[in-house]
Amino acid sequence: MTSGLWELVLKGIWVTVQLLVLSTLVATVVSFAVGIARTHRLWIVRFLAGLYTEVFRGTSALIMIFWVFFVLPLAFGWQLVPLWAGTLALGLTYGAYGTEIVRGALNSVDPAQREGGIALSFTPWQRMRLILLPQAVPEMIPPFSNLLIELLKGTALVSVMGMGDLAFSANLVRLALQESTEIYTYVLLIYFVIAFLLTRLMRGLERKLKAGLGKPVGNTPQQELRRPETTGVGAGGAVG
Repeated sequence: MTSGLWELVLKGIWVTVQLLVLSTLVATVVSFAVGIARTHRLWIVRFLAGLYTEVFRGTSALIMIFWVFFVLPLAFGWQLVPLWAGTLALGLTYGAYGTEIVRGALNSVDPAQREGGIALSFTPWQRMRLILLPQAVPEMIPPFSNLLIELLKGTALVSVMGMGDLAFSANLVRLALQESTEIYTYVLLIYFVIAFLLTRLMRGLERKLKAGLGKPVGNTPQQELRRPETTGVGAGGAVG
């Protein structure tokens, strides 16, 4: 490829990274806000949070992008630029999946921890901030890592708006060179490299958070040897 075409691809990578970062921020805020709301003591709050989750999980991200970019201007009279339309659509859609991660992690915290906070006369917000979230957040990292990779792949959908992301730029290069195999192989490798770096980043974050709680990440070989189920011996001592 010529230097001009490579420059087009690099611009596409930059747009994809921007979209990924912005939509991740939106999805993270939505995930925690709605996920916490799904554990609220008031049923109406839980109902509204659950309604949002079901609506956005049950709709296509591609159609949501179309709706935000083409329908919102007709309904409200203002037009979002492609970057912000994609950010809003992807952030709201993938944030709906993140709410279930947050809700599940919060519910997995030992009930005794909640009772301890009540015994100390903590307010609900203090219990959430000081007791529940510090223990739940490390457990959210692995599923959030998977969701982040899915969001990365979902950024390619914004090319339908003519936005110059990596997928759109690669298609322009393909049309210019009339070569599909080489171009799309490069694009696959680029997405893989970004995804791999994101996975390493999330794994490092998980280790740091669990280290702060004194928890190991995964099982060491010594821990595996001490687990009865790994030796084929059941709880009663009989061989399975």
